[in-house]
Amino acid sequence: MASTSRNATRALRTALRQLSQPRVQQRTFAVAANASRPSVQKLATSAFVQQTRGKKTVDFAGDKEVVYERDDWPRDKILDYFKNDTLALIGYGSQGHGQGLNLRDNGLNVIIGVRKDGASWKEAQQDGWVPGKNLFEVEEAIKKGSIVMNLLSDSAQSSTWDKIKPLLTKDKTLYFSHGFSAVFKDITKVEPPTDIDVILVAPKGSGRTVRTLFREGRGINSSFAVFQDVTGKAEEKAVALGVAIGSGYLYKTTFQKEVYSDLYGERGCLMGGIHGMFLAQYEVLRENGHSPSEAFNETVEEATQSLYPLIGQNGMDYMYAACSTTARRGAIDWSSRFKETLKPLFADLYKSVKDGKETERAMEYGGRPDYREAFEKEMEEIRGMEIWRAGKAVRSLRPENQ
Repeated sequence: MASTSRNATRALRTALRQLSQPRVQQRTFAVAANASRPSVQKLATSAFVQQTRGKKTVDFAGDKEVVYERDDWPRDKILDYFKNDTLALIGYGSQGHGQGLNLRDNGLNVIIGVRKDGASWKEAQQDGWVPGKNLFEVEEAIKKGSIVMNLLSDSAQSSTWDKIKPLLTKDKTLYFSHGFSAVFKDITKVEPPTDIDVILVAPKGSGRTVRTLFREGRGINSSFAVFQDVTGKAEEKAVALGVAIGSGYLYKTTFQKEVYSDLYGERGCLMGGIHGMFLAQYEVLRENGHSPSEAFNETVEEATQSLYPLIGQNGMDYMYAACSTTARRGAIDWSSRFKETLKPLFADLYKSVKDGKETERAMEYGGRPDYREAFEKEMEEIRGMEIWRAGKAVRSLRPENQ
């Protein structure tokens, strides 16, 4: 990329220094939305339409939505709200690990339910969960719990449902962090009982991120939804649990919209699409005589270490403004061409999600007896790609890794 101007370089360095500094103070949605913008961008009018404690109506580009902040759910209030509840968290994968530890640190009565002596059981023990006290086999944990947090993998939720459903007796609450099983019930066979509350809180990040942001005193953004409200308190319960697991703010959605957007995003810009673009750009550079280090730096390293953080902090316009005239002119011109080329592919992807094809594929793959071995083989192939082998060498040269 062409060199940045002197002023833009100073702005970029300042922004990166701010990003690298830990932010341990509570960062609510209000703070994020009202944060001062750099001088390269004019301030927009206030996004807030209406405000009450812990709940705000926000104008998102002309579409008014309600967001819920953790301000209205301090720790004492959460403890009082769930004082008579036992939270039975089923599964100890990525989300189970992060949410479970956060709930425990918040002082709630949470127990873990996993297969005895399996890998998850052993990992839970390493994290301080004690067999017979707060670590049980799945069926026993569900019987003890008043709120059953089903955080098993999507395929495992389907394969274990016949054993779990009879244990979901009246007055219990069923909690998910993904709408997958309930929305695609014709495929998963997961159909909740009709006499219990069924809710969802979906953190917008991995369980590791949920845990890390919580420990830093921050909070991840999450969506929440109500599938079934028998008690009349399902929404309130979902918001309270969302804060308890470590959310900084939450926005309301539906089970269907959550799973459609989640599957679509993972396969698109969040993971699959961006990996495909990285590979395509890197390979063309290599085919034209560029070295592995140069190709990786111009494809991945500069994106993740310099430019993407600027987008995350202040938007695409700020990233453009921080770059040279030559860089921004070419980027703006080519962005429209990429959009025209990629939009039909993204439309095909969304249709594949909505039609259930992605669900069928995920269920088939996740249900294979050799799933872990097959997944590791794919990861080994990715690790062996030249781009990521070059990346390992590039990362080792970062000053913080010296």
